Amino acid sequence: MPNENSATMDPGTVLEELAQVAQQIQDQMQDAWQQPVLDGPVLNSMAGGLLQALALFNQSLLADPGRLMQAQAKLWEGYAQLWQHSLAALAGQTPPAGAVADRRFRGTDWQLPAFDLIRQCYLLTGQWLLEQVTGVGDLDPATRRKLTFYTRQFADALSPSNFVATNPEVLRATVESGGQNLLHGLRHMLEDMQRGGGRLDPRMTDPGAFEVGVNIAATPGKVVFQNGLMQLIQYTPVTDQVYRRPLLVVPPWINKFYVMDLQPKNSLVGWWVEQGYTVFMISWVNPGPELAGKSFEDYMIEGPLAALDAIEQACGEREVNAVGYCIGGTLLLSTLAYMAATGDERIKSATTFASLLDFTEPGDLGVFIDEDQISALEGKMAQTGYLDSADMATAFNLLRANDLIWSFFVNNYLLGKDPAPFDLLFWNADATRMPAAMHSFYLRNMYLHNRLREPGGITLAGVPIDLSKIAVPCYFVATVEDHIAPWRSVHAGALLPGGKTRFVLSGSGHIAGIINPPAAHKYQHWTCDSLPTNPEEWRTAAQEHAGSWWPDWKFWLGRRAGGKVMARMPGTGGLPAIEDAPGSYVRMTSHKE
Repeated sequence: MPNENSATMDPGTVLEELAQVAQQIQDQMQDAWQQPVLDGPVLNSMAGGLLQALALFNQSLLADPGRLMQAQAKLWEGYAQLWQHSLAALAGQTPPAGAVADRRFRGTDWQLPAFDLIRQCYLLTGQWLLEQVTGVGDLDPATRRKLTFYTRQFADALSPSNFVATNPEVLRATVESGGQNLLHGLRHMLEDMQRGGGRLDPRMTDPGAFEVGVNIAATPGKVVFQNGLMQLIQYTPVTDQVYRRPLLVVPPWINKFYVMDLQPKNSLVGWWVEQGYTVFMISWVNPGPELAGKSFEDYMIEGPLAALDAIEQACGEREVNAVGYCIGGTLLLSTLAYMAATGDERIKSATTFASLLDFTEPGDLGVFIDEDQISALEGKMAQTGYLDSADMATAFNLLRANDLIWSFFVNNYLLGKDPAPFDLLFWNADATRMPAAMHSFYLRNMYLHNRLREPGGITLAGVPIDLSKIAVPCYFVATVEDHIAPWRSVHAGALLPGGKTRFVLSGSGHIAGIINPPAAHKYQHWTCDSLPTNPEEWRTAAQEHAGSWWPDWKFWLGRRAGGKVMARMPGTGGLPAIEDAPGSYVRMTSHKE
């Protein structure tokens, strides 16, 4: 935090304090190096896989020296054109640059000739590096994906926006504050390293701006059931009548359920309640070592199947509609296949948000999936009983490094500013652990071997799972910019169930494309009444609509929700209230105190 006397500090005092804080950071780093966050086998498998990929890439380049020479000539030609453009700009012969799409360089100072040249040289070189990786024709897809991913990480890290001397906004702040921005930034860095136990854990938002159950995850309701893996929340109705069939929501257990219940203006839960649904939300526990043996099938049995029994006790209704988000959707469709095999017809429709069933193309997460990396991760989980939330968060943040890592590096450490309050980033930082047995099963059977799409490819609770046996209507939502569940892969999964399926594509990404209330008038969505097997054919035939996809889904679900009945108050049926929503499980954190 800024020093109370920082406004009157002279340059010598600033330099002295900079040196002191820098020494504290160095000491913290030395302590962290003595107890590495990642075990040796994990680091070795990641590094070994990358080095192997680089070796294959070098072999491809050396096998075609002519192509390499052409690429180098193209790069130098680009530099020459930039230099000519810069000289012309200095002479006033070219108009000022227009708006810059890249968020890193939107400030007006980046349009000054010197910094504009630095920016354009960086962008040209970064694009050239990526073209060398993507342009090599004899690399297998996995190697190309890995090289592309790490090349992008390398290029992002070397952005001139990340360095004091080449970021004009930071230079201006340093001159205007007498270097106090750097002092505040180093203090922020020290605080983040201390909070992360030696791991640099940049704050993405003001943690004091939100409190779970107060101004976030605050839709009224009661916990009406719980077991060792989850609590079941029944939300308080706001309409006199509700649809007969309740809505069971299966959220991901990678992060917490309240991404669907942020603030009133963007709460999907609140919107459901307003539409007249009796909403039951699963809130997963944040597991510790005592749950190391919990498997994917345990999540099915103690999650949606237990919730169905509880819903019948709570409101006397056997038939429900169900929703699953991300891995929650993967679990929901797996459960539906299990229920189809066992003759259980309680779920009458299923909706999935950005969920994978076919993992042929898992997107950038595929970079972390191979036998060596999974084996190393299993070795680490065997020691703790779970995958640490920080490891999971790091992997997801790397998928959008500029937005989720480097933007905060610049804001917090170079500019010395506090991060702004942002509900979505508060949720993103409230990470969860993964039980060892479940996570190993998930990585191996879904990502590595892609067995869920195969009839009988996996077995849950002694029942072979066949998605084609699912006969209930399904509604699949994908998002066009999703790095976690690529929309074409979601489309491939939508072809697997045997019932009638509607596939909808939303603008934006994995979170913003789903949590997009109609009142916001943001993004767009595409719909098509047919479902061609080729995703590009579907996209060509689809019709674009402005705004949120929620109204389309409202119409689809409303036809399957049953007639209206009197509203059901949580805790007044067969299950008494245990505690107020959002419950105690969601308040379990993974942070080291």
